[in-house]
Amino acid sequence: MKGIIKFIVALLIAAVSLVTYWCSSEENEFTGEEQRVDMTVEQEIALGLQAAPQMAEQYGGLHPDQQAVQEVKAIGQRLVQNTRVRETPYEFDFHLLADEQTVNAFALPGGQIFITAGLLRRLESEGQLAGVLGHEIGHVVARHSAQQLAKAKLTQGLTGAAAIAMYDPDNPSSRSGAVVAAMVGQLMNMRYGRDDELESDALAVQLTGAAGYDPNSMKRVMEILEEASGGAGGGPEFMQTHPNPGNRIARIEEAIRQEYPNGVPENLIK
Repeated sequence: MKGIIKFIVALLIAAVSLVTYWCSSEENEFTGEEQRVDMTVEQEIALGLQAAPQMAEQYGGLHPDQQAVQEVKAIGQRLVQNTRVRETPYEFDFHLLADEQTVNAFALPGGQIFITAGLLRRLESEGQLAGVLGHEIGHVVARHSAQQLAKAKLTQGLTGAAAIAMYDPDNPSSRSGAVVAAMVGQLMNMRYGRDDELESDALAVQLTGAAGYDPNSMKRVMEILEEASGGAGGGPEFMQTHPNPGNRIARIEEAIRQEYPNGVPENLIK
């Protein structure tokens, strides 16, 4: 009887998780894609603003070099104001972090975008910086954080249901089944993360070109990221949240060909 009750509870949890996920669907006004999200744009903006100070603190705070700070902000705002991004409700702000060692850039929900000094000092041109910031803007307008949250809640519900169904307190070995279920859920979310990165690369190609920057500069950014990782990409691509930088170059080249079938204009900033 205990086993039946446990199985029914697991089914109910799984059913509620699936119904909640599949019913939270809406069209993204920027990309035109149908998405499953469970927060409003206003909630995204509030969440990003709330988290921004703590995120900056993790990287040593904001950089004191005001000239470099203003350069980052100016290029970021050029990408916003000269593209369709200006029509979105997001509140974009661009921050340079003091961390000189870490090579990273990331976006919080709602438009708070960060780049570390460690990455900025490796970049060689304005166009490359525009490519990095355009990629992060892509994450925001594509609502990747909201998507990830909805997917994480679904995965948590399903793996929790699986753990309840498989765990037997009288059989310690059944714990391994619950562990496997949790690992599968984690790998599923890693896959979603890599897809988000590739979509943001494609959006960055559109945004950089529209703002007057050469999207080809993004290819050199990928080489710089690969060099920073020691050329190994940090391990097998399947186990990474981000795609291998070398593999991203081919996808960027494909996006450029689609956006500029007659070739990229010569007058764009590299």
